[in-house]
Amino acid sequence: MKENATALLDLIREQSQKNKKFIDAFADFLLLCRQSINPNLSEQAIEEMLIQHLLTERIFRSVFNNPDFAKRNIIAVEIEKVINALTSKSFSRSHFLSTLDRFYGAIEETAATIDDYSKKQDFLNTIYEKFFQGFSVKVADTHGIVYTPQPIVNFMVKSVEDILQREFGKSLVDKGVHILDPFVGTGNFLIRVMREIVEIQKSALPYKYEQELHCNEVMLLPYYIAAMNIEHEYFEQTGEYKSFEGICLVDTFEDQAVQQLDLFSPENMKRVQKQRNSNLFVILGNPPYNVGQLNENDNNKNRKYTNKDKTGIDDIVSATYAKASKATNKNALSDPYVKAIRWASDRISDEGIIAFVTNNSFIDQIAFDGMRQQLEKEFDQIYVFDLGGNVRKNPKLSGTTHNVFGIQVGVSVNIFVKKKNEEVI
Repeated sequence: MKENATALLDLIREQSQKNKKFIDAFADFLLLCRQSINPNLSEQAIEEMLIQHLLTERIFRSVFNNPDFAKRNIIAVEIEKVINALTSKSFSRSHFLSTLDRFYGAIEETAATIDDYSKKQDFLNTIYEKFFQGFSVKVADTHGIVYTPQPIVNFMVKSVEDILQREFGKSLVDKGVHILDPFVGTGNFLIRVMREIVEIQKSALPYKYEQELHCNEVMLLPYYIAAMNIEHEYFEQTGEYKSFEGICLVDTFEDQAVQQLDLFSPENMKRVQKQRNSNLFVILGNPPYNVGQLNENDNNKNRKYTNKDKTGIDDIVSATYAKASKATNKNALSDPYVKAIRWASDRISDEGIIAFVTNNSFIDQIAFDGMRQQLEKEFDQIYVFDLGGNVRKNPKLSGTTHNVFGIQVGVSVNIFVKKKNEEVI
């Protein structure tokens, strides 16, 4: 996968020196992405977007027999314009990419032995992880590219349904229960939600799919994979293909502030606006977690979300969790998972459920004393399932034997419940 991506990068950079049509298209696309996704996006980040598009477009076409994806997906349609410029001096796209056939061939030969779609999804998830961990190491570190184990996803979705019934007299199938995965990755959480809905009341799925299931992704490759996986799950359950309009290519932490997303894709902006206007009741997923990577020039590291109005998520974390803390060193509060909990706490308004699997450092570390205090004030019930696995704290622990993700930091499953018109203890 790394060799394939590197070869694609060489082709792109070669054209960026001699293909005027591509040079202009790349410059225009870079400007649009900076205006609509992240003002600090580097040229390297855009190159990686093009690589991700080319990788997935061929894999979807050859491995998943989905040749129309690039025509159906609203973001893919926009990027295809840049790809067409990239390949404009070649006889065809196939000819332009012919030097990469040996890399694609290995992937396609392996996939050809897999008949079951769910196993193909696992295969695609492996490609997804290997791409970021091999070619985009810094991006993987920034965004926490780790595939959530299915038992954890199952447990979280079942727990949300149980709490909905017990505490609110509601269900995932009910109209009005809007559900969001703000960091969707490859779509595993929403697919599991769809299956839970089918188990409870299959007739409820079409309405939920069209109106009340939402998700965000800021990176192109997982965005594509999630869109295809969710759409395929709907097809499997209903026998009908329907584009999933609940998925947005957007930075969750930024989407309330960005005003020019329609420059990138008017349809994407409509989806973002629909999500903004939705009264979310359930927010679940696996937010990224790391800390201390704030250098914008280092391959688009973690952003600092602040503005003059003090309404950026970093401003809000500072005014709540940090302000309430007695710790001297509060740097740990800049971890994206902390921002995710803060963002979700505000987004569900006066009632709802948040279910996140995160770094477990907030449970007992001193830097999070203010965060714990605020969480206790804001929620009626808090369930924390500490899965341990902090390799840094205990060097004797290592690998997937002691950590559910096979990562260095400890992990916990956390469910926060907020109820209307009840005095919070």
